Amino acid sequence: MTDNIPLQPVRQKKRMDSKHRSGCCQCLRCCGRRDPRPRTVWLGHPEKRDQRYPRNVINNQKYNFFTFLPGVLFNQFKYFFNLYFLLLACSQFVVEMRLGALYTYWVPLGFVLAVTVIREAAEEIRCYMRDKEVNSQIYSKLTARGTVKVKSSNIQVGDLIIVEKNQRVPADMIFLRTSEKNGSCFLRTDQLDGETDWKLRLPVTCTQRLPTASELLQIRSYIYAEEPNIDIHNFVGTFTREDSDPPVNESLSIENTLWASTVIASGTVVGVVLYTGRELRSVMNTSNPRSKIGLFDLEVNCLTKILFGALVVVSLVMVALQHFAGRWYLQIIRFLLLFSNIIPISLRVNLDMGKIVYSWVIRRDSKIPGTVVRSSTIPEQLGRISYLLTDKTGTLTQNEMVFKRLHLGTVAYGLDSMDEVQSHIFSIYTQQSQDPPAVKGLTLATKVRKTMSSRVHEAVKAIALCHNVTPVYESNGVTDQAEAERHYEDSCRVYQASSPDEVALVQWTESVGLTLVGRDQSSVQLRTPGGHILNFTILQIFPFTYESKRMGIIVRDESTGEITFYMKGADVVMAGIVQYNDWLEEECGNMAREGLRVLVVAKKSLTEEQYQDFEARYVQAKLSVHDRSLKVATVIESLEMEMELLCLTGVEDQLQTDVRPTLETLRNAGIKVWMLTGDKLETATCTAKNAHLVTRTQDIHIFRLVTNRGEAHLELNAFRRKHDCALVISGDSLEVCLKYYEYEFMELACQCPAVVCCRCAPTQKAQIVRLLQERTGKLTCAVGDGGNDVSMIQEADCGVGVEGKAVFSSVFYFASVPLYQGFLIIGYSTIYTMFPVFSLVLDKDVKSEVAMLYPELYKDLLKGRPLSYKTFLIWVLISIYQGSIIMYGALLLFESEFVHIVAISFTSLILTELLMVALTIQTWHWLMIVAELLSLSCYIASLVFLHEFIDVYFIATLSFLWKVTVITLVSCLPLYVLKYLRRRFSPPSYSKLTS
Repeated sequence: MTDNIPLQPVRQKKRMDSKHRSGCCQCLRCCGRRDPRPRTVWLGHPEKRDQRYPRNVINNQKYNFFTFLPGVLFNQFKYFFNLYFLLLACSQFVVEMRLGALYTYWVPLGFVLAVTVIREAAEEIRCYMRDKEVNSQIYSKLTARGTVKVKSSNIQVGDLIIVEKNQRVPADMIFLRTSEKNGSCFLRTDQLDGETDWKLRLPVTCTQRLPTASELLQIRSYIYAEEPNIDIHNFVGTFTREDSDPPVNESLSIENTLWASTVIASGTVVGVVLYTGRELRSVMNTSNPRSKIGLFDLEVNCLTKILFGALVVVSLVMVALQHFAGRWYLQIIRFLLLFSNIIPISLRVNLDMGKIVYSWVIRRDSKIPGTVVRSSTIPEQLGRISYLLTDKTGTLTQNEMVFKRLHLGTVAYGLDSMDEVQSHIFSIYTQQSQDPPAVKGLTLATKVRKTMSSRVHEAVKAIALCHNVTPVYESNGVTDQAEAERHYEDSCRVYQASSPDEVALVQWTESVGLTLVGRDQSSVQLRTPGGHILNFTILQIFPFTYESKRMGIIVRDESTGEITFYMKGADVVMAGIVQYNDWLEEECGNMAREGLRVLVVAKKSLTEEQYQDFEARYVQAKLSVHDRSLKVATVIESLEMEMELLCLTGVEDQLQTDVRPTLETLRNAGIKVWMLTGDKLETATCTAKNAHLVTRTQDIHIFRLVTNRGEAHLELNAFRRKHDCALVISGDSLEVCLKYYEYEFMELACQCPAVVCCRCAPTQKAQIVRLLQERTGKLTCAVGDGGNDVSMIQEADCGVGVEGKAVFSSVFYFASVPLYQGFLIIGYSTIYTMFPVFSLVLDKDVKSEVAMLYPELYKDLLKGRPLSYKTFLIWVLISIYQGSIIMYGALLLFESEFVHIVAISFTSLILTELLMVALTIQTWHWLMIVAELLSLSCYIASLVFLHEFIDVYFIATLSFLWKVTVITLVSCLPLYVLKYLRRRFSPPSYSKLTS
């Protein structure tokens, strides 16, 4: 076996998403809608648009008023199982083919269709009401006439919209102004990217400086924005004000955006609308809802085709035995109709009712309170899952980080030794207060060997300054920044940040004595253990990006004038930035193996001249429209050389309750778990280790970033050589692999015990689910808690958001006439047999406690033996045997009463059906006994109304009773004996557990 993968890209198949989008694009062009392109948006002047934009309407419905009924019926009758009953019912309109009354066929079919239509209508109405609620939300719009109210659905590109605190952002906008004094605001983005941490957003500098919001309508300004796309993490645009001298140009990035479906967490903001309707980032990252059908239904559909084939063969045999006399082709059709009840429509009824009961049981389960079943058509799928795909944040973790470790190279401090760090900080500031002013600020620290206290102090100060955390002071839920400036009250302070690990770091510095008490767009205030306030001016901030894997900040100490560049980031990038040392790589590895999220903290002192030179180059790079990111990164990298390594920090994400035992149970049950997250690679890897998604005995292969076919080929070859190894891959690398080596990648990934995909876009999550279904043919279940998980949940097979009578015709001279007519057919399909069969939903192989204790039992469900072809054939043979016994037994014992053959055989048939249901029961429930007795009672009571078909006086005779009893026992008793022998000598795997 070779280790090399041939350099032959897989033929690209048109997957479902590409077909859908291609079809949509063609449709849009036919409707006169053009492909999306960059746009120029004038502030407050939607009439000055250079192209047509879609209405700002949210629509999550599968159908509209005109397509509802045709769509529902098409989804039902596109499967042979349902189409068969429709054709059967329609055939009865032809006189030559009619075998009984029309209601015999149309009543059961109408019942099934009515249940389906009502269920779909209820779901569509709920969806419509949710969409209407969102589209009808009222917002304030700035106009030349003042502030006016406008519905969300009437918002247009170019409108100036005011969004209050805790209000949903109605469209994709550029952030222009905020009421917050610090000149920024925070967003809750959990319904967009699944992250529960708050994101910091900054307004356009020019518009924030205006005296009032109404001034936005007085200036002549516009925004040039890129074309609509699905990337929620990046944005490129520029702001231009033409009526100033000279004209103002500002670069716009993701920090200046307010995407739709996010929620304003602080202050009141004003934004200009860029994208609406189907061009929203949130809408472009969701797929159209689809109708799901369970694997069990597909298997029944397949078996129905087999049974129909058998009906055709039997019908041909019947006609052949008549030597194809007369209109033999019509006789074939009549025989097909006559034998049609071999495929009973009661099965369709019982399946639908059974699923409704299973859904009701799920809702009432005390172990999962509050569960809402959104789809009652696929509850049985949960018993046959092979792959579980889960989000990380909010699903596996609580998104609450806890500080665990501070490592300085020669010494490390854990949770049990943080009091030592506190004493070091206290001693430093106590010493400073006693030293002469010339020594304050540790200006001689670089000239002499630092003491341990000074090293700890430098590390803690760097951690307290290098972040994007803002302290907010609240009193009774109302933000009061004025009070914060006066008193910095600890009891009212809340930290807002774009990442939970940054909050954990700042909370830790507070616990050891250096507290972040104030922050705005241009300054930071720290409080020492003695209550003294340290003021720092923010000169530049370099936010964290997936490409850079680090963030930095340049500050000026107001007391000394020193300019310092602080940086923190992943060890893989910081190792090449900091000065040479012999402990960084080893200690980072040790902390990572403990499941900690490791950050490397460093600093560099700058002179005034060095900073001024850097600032000029940095501003110029930010104004570039082409290759802006590359130019900005190049300028920043000029500072990132020979930085002083200060410390390592280790934080841990708190897991949800019982995550570890749950994942262990899933693993033992044979279910593979894939974690799909929009989070960073390092965080995702740490969570996988901490949650025991990856066991301690398994290695982790981190798939390096690849950008082209050659790199993907080499990395796949390296991965192929690994065995029993978990895979961690980024969304960018995944996209390249799927483009060139889809088959090879999926083959290798499916062999892994666990897979972690980080920085996944919502559409990528859905694509992964779809590929697993196509490549493995296994059932998938997707679990998520955010709006970014909706596409994945919709695409998965199961989504979880954190809702016998052939014989008569051969005896009677092969005549194509029915034995049971009218209500007898309907009764057998419904009230005579439905309740006992339906009661089987209460049957259990083992108790739920035993199933949870031995999850290996779940593997038996994955084999699908209860509905295998072998099981199907056995039941067909049983049906033939019992049908023969009932028919020929009636002929043998009731020869003198032959005219009463209907009463004889139908009574035996009902009794046999009830006994066979009892034969299949594993664990009896009192409702099962009630169902058996109820069905029998319904049959006996209905005899009064069935005098047209059955002679009541005849069946009351003693001779009838004992002969029917003999026929029933002969048809059922051998099967009971066989069941006993099988359980005695070949018991199922779970029998020892139940005994």
